Amino acid sequence: MTDPTPRRVRVRAPELVGKGGWLNTGDKQYTLADLRGRVVLLDFWTFCCINCLHVLDELRELEEKHADTVVVIGVHSPKFVHEAEHAAVVDAVERYGVAHPVLDDPELATWKQYAVRAWPTLVVIDPEGYVVAQHAGEGHVHAIERLVTELEAEHEAKGTLRRGDGPYVAPEPQPTALRFPGKALVLPSGNFLVSDTTRHQLVELEPDGESVVRRIGSGARGFRDGPAETAAFSEPQGLALLDEGAVVVADTVNHALRRFDLATGEVTTLAGTGRQWWQGSPTSGPAREIDLSSPWDVALFSGRVWIAMAGVHQLWAYDPVQRTVAVTAGTTNEGLVDGPGPEAWFAQPSGLAATADRLWVADSETSALRWVEADGSVHTAVGTGLFDFGHRDGAAEQALFQHPLGVTALPDGSVAISDTYNHALRRFDPATGEVTTLATDLREPSDAVLVGDDIVVVESAGHRLTRLRLPEEAVKVASVAHRTQRAATEVAPGRLELDVIFQAPAGQKLDERYGPSTRLLVSATPPELLLSGEGADTDLTRLLELNPGIAEGVLHVSAMAASCDDDGENEFPACHVHQQDWGVPVRLAEGGADRLPLVLAGLDAQTP
Repeated sequence: MTDPTPRRVRVRAPELVGKGGWLNTGDKQYTLADLRGRVVLLDFWTFCCINCLHVLDELRELEEKHADTVVVIGVHSPKFVHEAEHAAVVDAVERYGVAHPVLDDPELATWKQYAVRAWPTLVVIDPEGYVVAQHAGEGHVHAIERLVTELEAEHEAKGTLRRGDGPYVAPEPQPTALRFPGKALVLPSGNFLVSDTTRHQLVELEPDGESVVRRIGSGARGFRDGPAETAAFSEPQGLALLDEGAVVVADTVNHALRRFDLATGEVTTLAGTGRQWWQGSPTSGPAREIDLSSPWDVALFSGRVWIAMAGVHQLWAYDPVQRTVAVTAGTTNEGLVDGPGPEAWFAQPSGLAATADRLWVADSETSALRWVEADGSVHTAVGTGLFDFGHRDGAAEQALFQHPLGVTALPDGSVAISDTYNHALRRFDPATGEVTTLATDLREPSDAVLVGDDIVVVESAGHRLTRLRLPEEAVKVASVAHRTQRAATEVAPGRLELDVIFQAPAGQKLDERYGPSTRLLVSATPPELLLSGEGADTDLTRLLELNPGIAEGVLHVSAMAASCDDDGENEFPACHVHQQDWGVPVRLAEGGADRLPLVLAGLDAQTP
């Protein structure tokens, strides 16, 4: 008799350790033994990463559907120095509505134990404590859902499944007027409008910045048009005056632009379908028919509403006359590349500010200040790439930010930068090319607006607006420079085989009906690191030639594969795009590895 139970490659799961301890457990500490009998899903994330935030939202339905069998554990693995601070992780867990236990792992101990290479990564552990799958990137919940269903049936039959309540303990709600506000706007009345992000509302405040005039939105996460009392948002962020009587809102997690009528309080949808944009989806057309991806900020520039589309590392624009949307700059590749809009690379643009001839961009993951000319060309004022950040004033080519989320145009032609992870307000003067610090000790500032001679800062983690007088001289602070703390991979100089491993999830196959279903793009920082092997091709294996004269650098790898349900009788099978970007720090050393494997999709393959 044939055993119907699937046989999987199983590896004993390493223990969960993290110097920061556990959150969302009522102060209880957990080991894997405590979770035996449950399907455990580890989500390796860091709160700066938009792809990680996408996965948090993808997991909500799975968590609810399998609440009595699945325990999701977030393993917070920081990239930026600020993300290693325990208080910042506590804030992020509340800010993004994380409703499962989180292990704070500031030293990446568990990350290393599980050989994780990219944010986000999901690892499935079966009820007997064995790793049975690992997925890098977002968009894998459909495959994990199928695997969870199989594991439930298998271990129910074996008697090794334990059902019941999970270890999650919700934190106590805090009675502040604002909770992790994102962006602010000065209304024609002189009042402030603030996106109260964690409470899924907009809040109108009097000019004192404290007294609440009204709240817009029910306060429950959702996507619903209608009157202010019943309309629903999901983590709204950017705000811009569409005209004297209306505000356009970047409704981030709903992947939509909304319109708020100041007179009636009515909320309607301008753009987006509520679905997240994926590779292969249309990039222009009627606004209500095109998917968007985590719009984070909006600004009126050259007659259109420009959108910082953080989820796909691009800028888009909404035409309020034609009611259309279209990509204006960016390729969806993550990085820092200047040039014509269609060729430029961004990395999670999160703040916009328009002047008569420029659109300023806070490009958060490259810790950069960029700008777009009226002709669409993209330029960098400050910033060098994905892995260099810090707090350093001075000439633009030497200055450093740390994950800025906001930018504000000042009357003299300079700009103020909400330097979020440095808890500072900075200033860049294009006339001198100098960066200075205006204020420090602000708690994760994410935006700022001008009110007369004052600048009002959104202190996101301080849950308030803070009014500052723009000083005549900048505050001087000690210079600090950082690189991402991930350990470099030692590789041999010369020939290096890059192997992106992709296996379609169970029940699916590569979709080659319309040509190649895979794509691989490779570049390096510094560019001189690669003697050959850079560029794009369809093969997921690439032979690279590393320059022995370069001691260390970063390999930037972007891979994509498309798979469809393997059902020959279904004329329209469901298809899925798997995409992941890696930045792999490498150090050249004799005796180092001559092969670099990167996993694009699941390792939940069946074995005979």
